[in-house]
Order: sequence, then structure tokens, then C-alpha cells
Amino acid sequence: MFLKEFKEFAIKGNAIDLAVGVIIGGAFGKIVTSIVNDLLMPIVGILLGGINFSDLKYVIKPAEGTIPEAAIRYGNFIQSVVDFTIIAFCIFLMVKAINQLRKKDEVPATPPAPTNEENLLTEIRDLLAKK
Repeated sequence: MFLKEFKEFAIKGNAIDLAVGVIIGGAFGKIVTSIVNDLLMPIVGILLGGINFSDLKYVIKPAEGTIPEAAIRYGNFIQSVVDFTIIAFCIFLMVKAINQLRKKDEVPATPPAPTNEENLLTEIRDLLAKK
């Protein structure tokens, strides 16, 4: 039973659509990360006085000998927030564009023809309006 349901799921294309979405999403994430790290953040850093966001951190315990420092790297967090914001905005634009295309493809439904009762009532209304 379980295998039959899985086979139907995979054959219908849902699994394939999901896999394609995940692969494209991963590639898109790399592109956005590169845009943020290599293009946007250096410009923002210059505008804020030469700050390199990847170097921003709060050192909890300094390095001692071969033991590395323990630090909270909030600069990387800022870059991740910028990444997320750009990805979310791009997805919003894509969904908005798809919705616009769907609206154009939809043909407005023609109203149903009036029934015999409606036609009779309309005639009665028109006759009463003439009096």
C-alpha cells in the first residue's frame, strides 16, 4: 500500500517538481550569496566607513596558544539577513509575475443566460414601467 502511494506520488510529477525546485533554489541561493558578499556588502561597508561585515564579532574568550578564540560573529548574521531579504524579495517578484500571467490567461466567465422566469419577470417589470 505504501509503495503504491509513493509510486503514484512520484509518477504524478510532484516529486520531480519538488526536486527541480530544490535544485534551482540551491543554485539561486549561491548566486544571491555571491551578490551580497561580493557586490553589496563591500559597498555598504564603504558607505559605513570601511567596515568589513565578515570581521564584525564579539570575542567571548580570546585565543590562547593553539586554542582558537570563542566569538559571536554577528557580522555573518547581518550578511545572512541581507541574503534572506534579497531572496525573499526576488521570490516575491517571481510569484507576483506568475500571478499576473495567470490573471491574463484566465478568460472571464460569461454570465449564464437568463432563465424563462427571469425573462418573464423582466417583461412584467418593463410593462409596469410603461404604465
